[in-house]
Amino acid sequence: MKFVDLVKINVKAGRGGNGCLSFRREKFVPKGGPDGADGGRGGSIYLEASPGLHTLADYEFRKRFNAPNGEHGRGKKQVGKNGQDLTIHVPCGTIVYNNEDGSLLGDLVEPGERIMVARGGRGGHGNAYYANSVRRAPRFAEKGEEGGERSLLLELKLIADVGLVGFPNAGKSSLLKAISNAEPKIAGYPFTTLSPNLGLLAVDDERIVLADVPGLVAGASRNKGLGIYFLRHIERTRVLLHVLDIGSPESIEEIIAQWKTVREEFSAYNSHLLDRPYMVVGNKKDLVQEDWRIKKLSEHLGALNIPCIFTSALTGEGIQDLIDTIVRTVRDNPRPEGSTKLIAPEIPKVKVHTPGSRKIEIIYIQEEKAYKIIHSYLEKAVKRFDFEQDEAILHFARLLKKFRVEEKLEEAGAKEGDTVFIGDFVFEFQPERAMR
Repeated sequence: MKFVDLVKINVKAGRGGNGCLSFRREKFVPKGGPDGADGGRGGSIYLEASPGLHTLADYEFRKRFNAPNGEHGRGKKQVGKNGQDLTIHVPCGTIVYNNEDGSLLGDLVEPGERIMVARGGRGGHGNAYYANSVRRAPRFAEKGEEGGERSLLLELKLIADVGLVGFPNAGKSSLLKAISNAEPKIAGYPFTTLSPNLGLLAVDDERIVLADVPGLVAGASRNKGLGIYFLRHIERTRVLLHVLDIGSPESIEEIIAQWKTVREEFSAYNSHLLDRPYMVVGNKKDLVQEDWRIKKLSEHLGALNIPCIFTSALTGEGIQDLIDTIVRTVRDNPRPEGSTKLIAPEIPKVKVHTPGSRKIEIIYIQEEKAYKIIHSYLEKAVKRFDFEQDEAILHFARLLKKFRVEEKLEEAGAKEGDTVFIGDFVFEFQPERAMR
């Protein structure tokens, strides 16, 4: 399967069902009361971490996800059915951003973790909801609320126990194949690995995930070569294996310089990477003709108290020692529970505003010679009104009276006949005509 670690998707939650305008009409009940029920809530959209996925390839071409709408309310007080929630499964280690402003929404690390990324719209109230001792036959019902809509950026950072790092063509893929069940693409030229390969090492009751990430070159922290695509995937590993090609024609000093370059790029990208437990693996031992090369490298790293193992992925020499060392190091350095967990709280429900709970802002739009009312509750409320119903205009007028909108408009200089906007709704200002 193609490895994809960065995608953009669009999600839209379901719209709430409309409330029903209905009156009870049965034999021998000629003047039954209102029985129009509420509409159902629209389906919400969640992202959930799934351990069975290792790439975002499923969403490379499928970019849009829509949750079902809620059903409309019906007569006889039959409430509309809620729209079914939609769950989008992503690999563990997926970071979710709001693509519009770049804000972090969540970091799904552990299997089963989930966040809501779009809330379903509330269903509209039927006319039975508005019935009371004073208003016994309301001829008014609400429309359902639109569901939330978002553009998301999904970024995958692999969660592996061990990461194999080093220069291109150091033999990381061959080493991964030799110590795990992975089957990576292997060839004798740089940048064979263009995306991370995962392998699984099973020892007793231990299941260790290993990641061979694309080769690193100087300047990777500035996105040179495969740059950030490499460095992104080692942020979550708890143990690092620095793989050096000791069979290359370069001198030992040049090989050590390559190792130092990798460390310098770690420091430039994220200094915390330098604190990770790590060991050095001198690979391609079968190509070494002079034993002094191994001895010199071993002495240099030993003086720095850096563990070093010499292996040959081709002949299998040193592989068992490497496996034993990996298992021991991983057990000595357990991954802190939730150390990379950054789950944002779920999208809050819209709070119901009461008069005075939020100041109404009124601005004058010179180009359109109109006034615009800015108030979150009023903007949402007018979207739910069906102005084709007889009492919708009266209900709207009562709402304006409740929030003292007429007084605010007059204070801003509005006169009778002026155009007024509330969200996308436009009406003509007619002061002192609101119904009580």
